[in-house]
Amino acid sequence: MTNKMDERLESMYQDVLRRNPGEAEFHQAVREVLETLGPVLAKYPEFRERKIIERICEPERQIIFRVPWQDDRGEVHVNRGFRVQYNSSLGPYKGGLRFHPSVYLGIIKFLGFEQIFKNALTGLPIGGGKGGSDFDPKGKSDNEIMRFCQSFMTELWRYIGDTTDVPAGDIGVGGREIGYMYGQFKRLTSRYEAGVLTGKGLDYGGSLVRTEATGYGATFFVEEMLKVRKDSFEGKRCVVSGSGNVAIYTIEKITQLGGRVVACSDSNGYILDEKGIDLDLVKQLKEVERRRIKDYVEYRGHARYVAGGNIWEIPCQVAMPSATQNEINGHDARTLVKNGCVAVGEGANMPTTPEGIKVFLDAKISYGPGKAANAGGVATSALEMQQNATRDSWTFEYTEKRLANIMKNIHQNCYETAEEFGAPGNYVVGANIAGFIKVAKAMVAHGLI
Repeated sequence: MTNKMDERLESMYQDVLRRNPGEAEFHQAVREVLETLGPVLAKYPEFRERKIIERICEPERQIIFRVPWQDDRGEVHVNRGFRVQYNSSLGPYKGGLRFHPSVYLGIIKFLGFEQIFKNALTGLPIGGGKGGSDFDPKGKSDNEIMRFCQSFMTELWRYIGDTTDVPAGDIGVGGREIGYMYGQFKRLTSRYEAGVLTGKGLDYGGSLVRTEATGYGATFFVEEMLKVRKDSFEGKRCVVSGSGNVAIYTIEKITQLGGRVVACSDSNGYILDEKGIDLDLVKQLKEVERRRIKDYVEYRGHARYVAGGNIWEIPCQVAMPSATQNEINGHDARTLVKNGCVAVGEGANMPTTPEGIKVFLDAKISYGPGKAANAGGVATSALEMQQNATRDSWTFEYTEKRLANIMKNIHQNCYETAEEFGAPGNYVVGANIAGFIKVAKAMVAHGLI
């Protein structure tokens, strides 16, 4: 989105660049928000006077630590751990942990910055934070994963708590990793503080629907965008990138709503199945056997695997990027639009480049940015915190209904805010402004801290 930025905001952005050199993803996330805030500063001059934007761009706390661990051969490895406690104006810091070799401070800050506004949009009392490590869980044994998670938590435990900071999962961190980390937290603290981590197993305080929440939530959001167009998922040809947790449950909910997903992917390539993705097979390969998506064609002979292929070249009406940041560039966005795509819902965080976003907005297709569309995961994490706080456990149906209502409200808030600030149908403007105003008002109320 190459909007002309308000002069004062441009000066603030240049200051962010100067103070945070070499953190490209963080710079991109900040710019994408600042480009939309000119009208907000005009309406709320107190935000400028109190330097709210300068304060919101600076994390409250950044923690970096060493994570030594031993592999099954006895060899010692050293990784780096991060937790950025970004903003606690609305509640305890809340945001996932990402284990992936690409992780460095800039990625954690971009994710934490996005999380502030995403969490605000849920309407639930949670602040923004993010963490992780450059550890690569791929190809590691369960015992190696356990030793790493225990070492990671041996440092992290002193900074988290159910009223302080509540981590969850993200790329590379699922139920297995959360379990190992929670066990170590309990051992170190001698406390059964279930609300300190979310995404837990159902046997020890987890919430039904949490596993499905990000994918389901993104699909609910797109469903609301389609309703505005007097349309629905019924009969739509859909493409979902990724084949991890978010992608799997996006595929599941799209199918339940009458759509047909024909392709998904992993970092090596994509599969195309014109008969519709066999979700049970994908779950078996990815969640149980932890294999690569290329193995899908061993069981579905008519399907095609394209190594290193670009999934966005497949014609579709609905695209759901659910893998990682910046996976759709300007060229991909133009291809999607040319091939008849009418809606894009971001299950991943910032999966579309600024150029790609501009293409979608210019084409007037329904584009749901991640900070709104994928808020279902953190919303259900907050519902898990509620259940832990009251020592309660809700049914799947009740929790899914709560999630659907939250996503409906997020959509309505973004839609109405975009209208109010003169950008009807622009969910980027709506999401950024609605989330920002809520956090900014809380920061003003709390004084200069």
